[in-house]
Amino acid sequence: MASELPQVQCINDDIDNKDSYNDTTTKDDYGIGVVQNVSVQLADPKLARRVVRKIDLCVLLCMFVTYNLTFIDKYILASASVLGLTKDTHLHGSEYGWVGSIFYFGWLVWEYPAAVLVQKLPVGKYIAGVTFIWGAVVAVTASTSNFGGLAVCRILLGMAEATISPAFIFITSTWYTRSEIPFRLGIWSSGNSIGSIIASICAYGIGQIEHPLHPWQWLFIIFGIATSLWSIVLFFFLPDSIDTAIFLDEEEKRYAQDRVVLAGTGRVSGENKKYKFEQVIECFKDPKTYFSAAITILTMIPNGGTGTFGNLALKSFGFTNLQTMLVNLPVGVIAFITINITGWIASRYQNMALILLMITVIPPVVGCALIAQLENKGVRLFGYYCLQTGVGAFPHILSLIAANFKGVTKKMTMSAVVYISYCVGNIIGPQTFLPSEASRGYPTGFNGIMSCYALTILLCGLYRCYLMVVNKRTSREMQAEGENMSEGGEARVLNEDDYNDITDWNTLGFRYRM
Repeated sequence: MASELPQVQCINDDIDNKDSYNDTTTKDDYGIGVVQNVSVQLADPKLARRVVRKIDLCVLLCMFVTYNLTFIDKYILASASVLGLTKDTHLHGSEYGWVGSIFYFGWLVWEYPAAVLVQKLPVGKYIAGVTFIWGAVVAVTASTSNFGGLAVCRILLGMAEATISPAFIFITSTWYTRSEIPFRLGIWSSGNSIGSIIASICAYGIGQIEHPLHPWQWLFIIFGIATSLWSIVLFFFLPDSIDTAIFLDEEEKRYAQDRVVLAGTGRVSGENKKYKFEQVIECFKDPKTYFSAAITILTMIPNGGTGTFGNLALKSFGFTNLQTMLVNLPVGVIAFITINITGWIASRYQNMALILLMITVIPPVVGCALIAQLENKGVRLFGYYCLQTGVGAFPHILSLIAANFKGVTKKMTMSAVVYISYCVGNIIGPQTFLPSEASRGYPTGFNGIMSCYALTILLCGLYRCYLMVVNKRTSREMQAEGENMSEGGEARVLNEDDYNDITDWNTLGFRYRM
């Protein structure tokens, strides 16, 4: 097979940001130990631009819109809470908080099976199928009249949506290079911010409809039907793999495959899609797994709390039901700007992800302190807006998983672990907002948010130190063994091992992004 593999003379890991495609690239840029001072050049720079543009317009756009809908369908519960849902479904005491949390129990149950199925099934068709199902569940939620009905719908919704995020990590890491991953991942994950804006605007308009159904019911029906219709678009336009992409010709497919082999974390097809239990074991032996899980839990406790109780918290500040929809609009804008700016910086400058993550959670700490000031509604609202930069933390966790975990089964196992952690945090979050404290602005909930983000900063610092130690150890080992590398800008020939499904631990000279 090795004799049939192409000589890749032109793959640049950062084609969006450079005019020249003859840059000398070190092995540290690629995270592999088989290239040093090799001029990784594109035979045709126009081909590179064309391929990435097509991938962005089809694959990235499909992920962006779908993630937008996941956020809308998940969080219209918060809007519905001030549009009559709690009264019409006879929720009392902590039942509303559990309606918010129980969604993540469904997600938790189905997360690992979903991650395995993403690896085994045609991923585009699988996503289209679950999108149709979750849209139907959202629409049916409008017919519920009690806690039990809401709970069942929320569990089913959580199970359906459990597929989307690990599938998108899988797609991002198999279509894009390691330097492209942070920005692209930031783009599709910022769909939740746009979703927040759309949901707030629609909720404000729908909130004024009184007949024949209640406003909260129209919210679920309209967005549920829209989601199911979108699944038809996904079925036809979201490809299962590079090999099946109808928008790429044969030359473009070959280039798209080779660039992720050389400058990404490897392509996925055929033999590489087999489930490998030894990679599962390696994942649970890897300290990166536990750093990622802990940071995820800490950043998701605030997410779960404000996601479920955000509108009720704003109402407790002194705003009316409909006003809470309008004052929520800047929330999505702040989150969108934070995610995309920090994602662009992480793509432009390597090893910035954990630093940027720490920066995004500093304003929420300040915001919680401002919310504790009970007299001034405007100051408390500003503090609430400060919380929204914390949304930018999770995309950096995901980008590090996509860039630092190599091996299909290991990557999907890690995706399952981080989303199980995501669920745990989101289950805990709503429970920190105590109904008895509604009149005082939920002080326990906001104090919990401040503590979680402070611990996040500490853990990110420790995680970065760990990765620095590992990378330095790898450099010493490579120097001690002697590197058999090509010099002087020669083209590199891909060999058979480059196409195999090997993990980061077994990849010669793999350097981790930080």
